Amino acid sequence: MANHGKGVGSWLVLGLPIALGLSWITQGTGVVGNDLERNIWIPDDLTMPLQVQAAYNGERIFFRYRWPAERAHVYHDMLRYEGGNWVRHGASRVGPDPDGTYEDRVTMLVDDGGVPDFGRYGGYITVGDRMRFFTDSASPAEVGAHPHLGETLGLTEVQKHLPETRRDAADWRSVVDAETLAAQREAGYFLDLWHWRAGRSNPIGVSDDQWIGEDRFGDAGQGPFTTNWDGATGQPRWMFDPESTGIHALRWEEVQADQVDFDGIYYLSRAMAVEFDPDHDWQDGDVIPRRLLSEGQGSRSDISVHGNARWADGHWDVTLVRDLDTRNPLDDKAFREQGVYDIGIAVHRNATGSRWHYVSHPHSLGLGRHADIQAQRIDGDSPDWSDDWFEMTLFYPGQVDWPLLISRAHAGAPDIAAGKPVRPRHSEKQLALYGVEMEFNDAITGQWWLTLFAGLLAMLGVTLALLPTFRPHRRGDRS
Repeated sequence: MANHGKGVGSWLVLGLPIALGLSWITQGTGVVGNDLERNIWIPDDLTMPLQVQAAYNGERIFFRYRWPAERAHVYHDMLRYEGGNWVRHGASRVGPDPDGTYEDRVTMLVDDGGVPDFGRYGGYITVGDRMRFFTDSASPAEVGAHPHLGETLGLTEVQKHLPETRRDAADWRSVVDAETLAAQREAGYFLDLWHWRAGRSNPIGVSDDQWIGEDRFGDAGQGPFTTNWDGATGQPRWMFDPESTGIHALRWEEVQADQVDFDGIYYLSRAMAVEFDPDHDWQDGDVIPRRLLSEGQGSRSDISVHGNARWADGHWDVTLVRDLDTRNPLDDKAFREQGVYDIGIAVHRNATGSRWHYVSHPHSLGLGRHADIQAQRIDGDSPDWSDDWFEMTLFYPGQVDWPLLISRAHAGAPDIAAGKPVRPRHSEKQLALYGVEMEFNDAITGQWWLTLFAGLLAMLGVTLALLPTFRPHRRGDRS
């Protein structure tokens, strides 16, 4: 018994630390962590609240949005003079901009039934194969060489698009022919996109008006901003008019401050701009916005800010207004009395851009009809907003695309094929957690294989340690 006990003890002495060590390696350290090289950055808060109201009169429709934000990010894409050069701050990047020079935004997708899957699955249907800022995003060279996306549209990234604009939804390259794309748009197979920007449109009281088909497009006409940069000379094209503004440039310390004066000068518009003067005595820390704002023209300028969209007391409060029917049926969805529509809303905050936003489930909107959100009928030109808010929860969607959701890798794919909507089946918190899991799917799978191996090894060790106990004793052996 003494020898048996010594053998058991040896196995336990060796086996237990090995098992604990393997447990630490496989489970003691997590696999969820930011990895900017792989386009991965996970926000601290996976969900956020949003309040929404809607109203309409005989001519126009109003949407009011209110959401929490620790501070207002109104600066976007700035040029700082430093050591004789103009240095760019605020380009689209992975996660939040460290200088805070990326604007807050609210966007809303609208459909009138022309895109039925949108009412069931919301913005997920616009997230296709190898999207921009995904870990496996298509390279600029690949997209640029595509005959339609690159050579015709001049794109270098795969952006939001609708599934049926591709022959195979799992292949971004398989764009259907031009005649089919035109027929889809004529038939209403596109999403109307309202796009309010705190830096690039709000200061002049407008919102961008866009749509989504085989890509994301601006409506016909001129948008609310252009690029204020001359690549040939390496300097801005425009600067502040000193006669009307009293300044040639902003100061970097003003941009970096936590407070913004909405009645002051924090943006550059055509009304306050003059041609850039390279001979001015520019000082380190001078700042000129890399975007020049203008009111826009045509269909793209259909949406305006109603009143003043402001950040105060830790919240943005934004109201947008547009004609019920803009008479631009290839760009916009028309709202009508007794109509029911589907909407999905997204918010960018905390100086983040691209896919680092929060999105909503799809919700219905009714004009005199029962729906999730009941638009208030008003007689005047300005809602009193006496109705209660509609409370939404937005969530971080992670790297979940439509090809994945309709594939065999997704257990819910048969439900999607059967047309069962997502909202009754998944909460916003669930979808946020699923989104994060998908970002680390490979690492989690590898971790579980290690865990399985460690468990089997530990079981083998325990079995070997206890094996002498079960050996038959020879007659005369003393127990």
